Amino acid sequence: MADDKLVHVVDDDADVRASLSFLLGGAGYEVQSYPSGEVFVAALPELAPGCLLLDMRMPGLDGFGVLEALSEQKADIPAVVLTGHGDIPQAVRAMKAGAVDFLEKPYERAALLKVVERACALRKPQVQTDHDDGPARQIAALSVRERQVLQGLVAGLPNKSIAYDLKISPRTVEIHRAHMMEKLGVRALADALRIAFAAGLPPLGDGDPG
Repeated sequence: MADDKLVHVVDDDADVRASLSFLLGGAGYEVQSYPSGEVFVAALPELAPGCLLLDMRMPGLDGFGVLEALSEQKADIPAVVLTGHGDIPQAVRAMKAGAVDFLEKPYERAALLKVVERACALRKPQVQTDHDDGPARQIAALSVRERQVLQGLVAGLPNKSIAYDLKISPRTVEIHRAHMMEKLGVRALADALRIAFAAGLPPLGDGDPG
């Protein structure tokens, strides 16, 4: 089985593990599942590369502990975290800890397969320059309000909180957010956050340019 078709699943819920194995197996992926963070980390040195679907809320070693272990062992296993619906702060924290993407529960099959395909593809060699100013140029192309909305998302704030901080309506935040995503050329929030992190954009209220 090719590395880009191997998915490790870490979740303490047996039903979730079975469901993910069924959905991914039907799409041609090989799935290896683990009932806890401890079991996965113990097996990590011997695991074949692939990508990882990681539940964040588990007893014992939670998702953040697993992300820390991946970083410490320099494991080439891109991690997608599974978060509760609307739990943006946790998703932001996870991406800062090294996750490459997040998927909100409950998720649809199409969304699951898309995020897994994208994560597995990150293992393929990529040409990078030592001084890649692409993210900074993308951020610079945003308007002040669009940049502030992105800073709010970097801080893990929902639209209503961003609206309150900027003294504008939630609907106006939604409009600026849509324009921001379009200018960055992304459709998923995780991709916008990744650009923001790469550019070193501070969270709203911390070095706010506006």
